Formats: sequence, structure tokens, C-alpha cells
Amino acid sequence: MLLDEGYETHEIGRVLVDPLKFRDTKRYTDRLKDYRHRTGHDDAIIVASGHIMGQPVVLAVFSFDFMGGSMGLAVGQGLVLAGEQALQKRAAFIAIPSSGGARMQEGILSLMQMPRSIIAAERVKEAGLPYITCLTDPTTGGVSASFAMLGDITLAEPGATIGFTGARVIEETIRQKLPEGFQTSEYLLEHGMIDAIVPRHKSRETFGALLKLLQQKGSYVAR
Repeated sequence: MLLDEGYETHEIGRVLVDPLKFRDTKRYTDRLKDYRHRTGHDDAIIVASGHIMGQPVVLAVFSFDFMGGSMGLAVGQGLVLAGEQALQKRAAFIAIPSSGGARMQEGILSLMQMPRSIIAAERVKEAGLPYITCLTDPTTGGVSASFAMLGDITLAEPGATIGFTGARVIEETIRQKLPEGFQTSEYLLEHGMIDAIVPRHKSRETFGALLKLLQQKGSYVAR
């Protein structure tokens, strides 16, 4: 939907599988097999490189259908890979998360993907290459608390839920009623947390225009 013809997808590579030997109602390894069979994906992220309207780009796109888009070792590795590909190809890095947050079956190792993803994004920015995020529904937990909110430009889809923890938990903690529409993209736009709301059918032309602007010679410098 986003990339010009001739794009390529990238294998994430091997990561530790079930490092904690986790089991709830079923073994984690069995749960992974089920989701791989159901979705046709190895994990909750797809990394691809190519062009959007002629502009070079590397995409890291989450699949919420795979365990709620949760971020574990494979997703962290995918984000690192996307950053490395962007550096090698001198391309922009666009991350499109849709996630419930860190993957509990991998415990502390899943939380370690937060700083890894931040470093991947920062390396791209330090190289003078654009880093753009487009937040879809939902973008929550450790994903929103790491790479998702660090874009040079941060877009969101209409009506997306964006935040760290659930509204009910926040209300119980602060013992106050939250504002209407709290944690929606519209609320975040109004309060300066994102730059624009873009419907999915306009994503390609929006990315294309932004990339053309940011990647013009001399128009973009690393911060």
C-alpha cells in the first residue's frame, strides 16, 4: 500500500526463542507457532525497504494480529535492523507501530527492547536521515514509551488510542476523572504531542510529500 513497486522485505534473523521457558494457559513456544500459522508472519513486525513516490525509505510495520503487536526480542531486533538498513541505504526510517506494549512472556528481556529501539532511531537521526513515526490504533505501553514518540515528525491515524497505560489505571492512581477523549490522537494533537492526523488512505501521499521535503539537499540536518 505504501511502497513503490520493486521493494524488498528483510529477514529479521534468529533471536532467542522462549528464553524464560514461559507458560500460562499454554507454552509460549506453542503460542508462537499458533500465531505464525494464523498470520503467516514470523513475529509482530515486518521490515521492508524501497521507495515512496521515488524517495528512499525503510519501513518497520507492526502487525497487531500477532500477539497484539507486542514487543519482544524479535520486534526489537526488527527495529534495529530497520535502523541499520536506513543507515546503509541513506534512506529515511518510518516506523508504524500498532501494539499493546512489551511482551510479558519474555519478561525483562522485552523491556530491554525499549532502549534498543531508541538507539536505533537516534542513530538514524544522528546520521542526518529523517525518522518519522505514524501511530496506529493502539500504540501503548513500552512502545509508546520508547521509539514511537521520538519521530522528527510524529503522525497518527484518526481515533487511535495512544498512551502508556490504560485510562482506568490512571484514574485509580491519581483519583481524578480524565478529560473526554483522553489518549486519542485528536486529544494528543490538540495538546501538541503529535504533528498531524492522517487517514490511512492518505498515508502514501503524506509520506511522499514529507520525504521529498526532508530529503532535499541541505534541507535536513541531524539534531
